Amino acid sequence: MTKTNQSTRERIVETADQLFYEHGYDHTSFADIAGAVELSRGNFYYHFKTKDEILEAVIDLRAKKTQAMLDAWAAEAHTPIERIGRFIEMMVMNAPKIRRHGCPVGSLCTELAKLEHPALPQAGALFMLFRRWLATQFEQTGFDRDADAMAMHLLARSQGIATLANAFDDEAFIRQEVLELHTWLRSVCERRSLSV
Repeated sequence: MTKTNQSTRERIVETADQLFYEHGYDHTSFADIAGAVELSRGNFYYHFKTKDEILEAVIDLRAKKTQAMLDAWAAEAHTPIERIGRFIEMMVMNAPKIRRHGCPVGSLCTELAKLEHPALPQAGALFMLFRRWLATQFEQTGFDRDADAMAMHLLARSQGIATLANAFDDEAFIRQEVLELHTWLRSVCERRSLSV
C-alpha cells in the first residue's frame, strides 16, 4: 500500500470517528463518510468494504489516541494524584464536545449495546484502558486492594457527569462537578494518609 493510500485511509478513519461521535454509528452512512472525505464510492470501497470494517478501525484509532494520552499524562505529571487530576480535567478540556455529544466512549458503547453489535467488547476495551491506568495511579497512591474500586468509582462519576451535561446542555455543570471531583480526590487521599 502506498503512502497516498495510507493517507486516504487515515482520513477516512478520522472522518468516520468524528461522524460516529457527532451523529452516532447507526446514523452515519457510507455516503456520509465518503462525502465528508470527498471520495467517490469506488475509491472508498477500495479502502473499506463494510461500515463494520470502518468501526473496527475507528475503535483501534481511539485506543491508540487514548493510550498516547495516558502515556503523556504519565510523563508530564510527577505524582499519581496529579495524573488522576489530568483524567478529571479531561472533562473540562472537552466540555463543549461533551455538552453537545456526550462522552465519545460512553455514547459509542451505549449505542453498540442497543444494536447488540458484536464490536461492543472492543469498544468497551477503551474503558478498560482508563480503568487499568486509573487503578495503577490509585495503587501508587497507596490504595492497594481498593485501587480498582476507586478507578471504577471515578469512571462512573465521569460518565454520569457527561450524560447529565449532555442531557441538560450544561457546560457549567461539568466545571462544577470537576471541582467536586478534585475535592473528593484530595479528601480520600488525605484520609488514606491518616490511616497509614
